[in-house]
Amino acid sequence: MYDCTIVGGGIVGLATAMTLVRRQPGIKLLLIEKEDHFAEHQSGRNSGVIHSGIYYKPGSFKAKFAREGSRTMVEFCQEHGIKYDVCGKVIIAVEEKELPLLDNLYQRGQQNELNVTMLTPQQVNEIEPHVRALAGIKVPSTGVADYKGVCHKYAELARAGGGTIHLGTRLKHIRNGDNSKVLETDKGEFEARFLINCAGLHSDRVAKLGGLQPEAKIVPFRGEYFELVPNRRFLVKSLIYPVPNPDFPFLGVHFTRMIDGSIHCGPNAVLAFKREGYHKTDFNLRDFCETMTYGGFWKLAKKNMSEGLMEMRRSLSKALFVQSLQRLIPEVQAEDITPCHAGVRAQALLPTGGMVDDFLFQRDRNAIHVCNAPSPAATASLEIGKSIADQVPELRSRTTVGA
Repeated sequence: MYDCTIVGGGIVGLATAMTLVRRQPGIKLLLIEKEDHFAEHQSGRNSGVIHSGIYYKPGSFKAKFAREGSRTMVEFCQEHGIKYDVCGKVIIAVEEKELPLLDNLYQRGQQNELNVTMLTPQQVNEIEPHVRALAGIKVPSTGVADYKGVCHKYAELARAGGGTIHLGTRLKHIRNGDNSKVLETDKGEFEARFLINCAGLHSDRVAKLGGLQPEAKIVPFRGEYFELVPNRRFLVKSLIYPVPNPDFPFLGVHFTRMIDGSIHCGPNAVLAFKREGYHKTDFNLRDFCETMTYGGFWKLAKKNMSEGLMEMRRSLSKALFVQSLQRLIPEVQAEDITPCHAGVRAQALLPTGGMVDDFLFQRDRNAIHVCNAPSPAATASLEIGKSIADQVPELRSRTTVGA
């Protein structure tokens, strides 16, 4: 019998495991992950950005966790020798109609207690010489980090604290006992007094297995990226973002200098036909049917029809993708970019067609389900782990505590 079992070996699950073994020394903790490696999906395929929190609604989990997480993540990387770079970013307006949106974003940054500065076109070019902008915002606390390295360190520290981790262990079913959860996996059964669901792309399914009806369904969106060829990396010094379209739930194509020095351009956001569909041809019948028969998806599609069609066109046309990059850096040409790996975003979607815009935690008897952990989940992983640990009751077995 374990005191607690965590499902999911991504950055949130691992941060929670590490935090729990520190909070409750001697706890019998188990983490199971269906893949043979940590951070195989969202945690290892994200942009690598340490987010400041400028975009998020003041008072939201996102705003609070990102602001605190951008500090604690840097401290964690410093303490454990993990690569990071607080290089800052600029958010730019390239059309007159974007200037009021940029000003609104600046005001939000101040409301979120961030050190942000409005920039003239000349000041933008002092930071990013190749950008074309009418105005900009400097966000110095933004950076990049090696999140795979962070995940492995979380796992190492969780194990050092007495936690057990089983990789290559796929959850098949959950039985609810009187005071426990019995997890049936392809590697046998595991019984625990408490369950924490950090299954990311499959979090809604795990919640259902545990007897909970989740408030939202996961709909996968693939983020498609290009990268600048090495001899054109000089075009980008740090991170360059456009003003986000308030009517579209994605940030838009941007430039990110990764921790290895490469420059990623994107993402283009399109519906994935598989929850782990990283290629255009990836298809899973169950995943596809679940999306196509979900009323919330069609309501979202109707509301964002024009933007969604443009994303699909850009997915099929490199020329259109280059045009979106040229809005920010006019010098970029088709021969300057080459395709690189894609990621899939686990977007929690409500029956109304609304996207869950914040972290979503649902409690059940003897369980916590993380039903939405979007960006900035990697940045905020330490803060999310603390928040989950705050909600977990004292679980250490009496024999362990008294030992």
